[in-house]
Amino acid sequence: MRPLNRITPAAPVNAFQTYRIVSPPDHAVRSACEDVGCPAWRCGWETQVDEGTDLGRAQAAYIRQQAGRTYRERRTGEGLTVFQFISGQRCFAEHRTRPETFLVRGGDWRQDLGLIRQHSRGADWVEDFALHQDRLARQTERG
Repeated sequence: MRPLNRITPAAPVNAFQTYRIVSPPDHAVRSACEDVGCPAWRCGWETQVDEGTDLGRAQAAYIRQQAGRTYRERRTGEGLTVFQFISGQRCFAEHRTRPETFLVRGGDWRQDLGLIRQHSRGADWVEDFALHQDRLARQTERG
């Protein structure tokens, strides 16, 4: 890997903040449909079940008695049962994502001066970054 070619900043290291998003490479966590942008959660979905088979009867019984989801039920001309689920509820898939940590640290690439803030939500980290940029722009305007 070729070395980075960086210009040494004119300000001291303590004049900088570094915004980072860190995600462990080999770690996945179970995530909610809403958090991963699941199309079934967003738009709803249909599940077709053939109740003429043991598997189909078991699936239909689970949906009716244990799934805890809101649905409408209808029969097709081929004898299948169609369960139509409304949007905004957890689907039957298990979603997994890598967790992210949203950090604001003192310093820059020359020296890490320690943690200033750790945000639990990406939106808060983005807002913090935008406010910091705005503060820098106003300072630059004033001279």
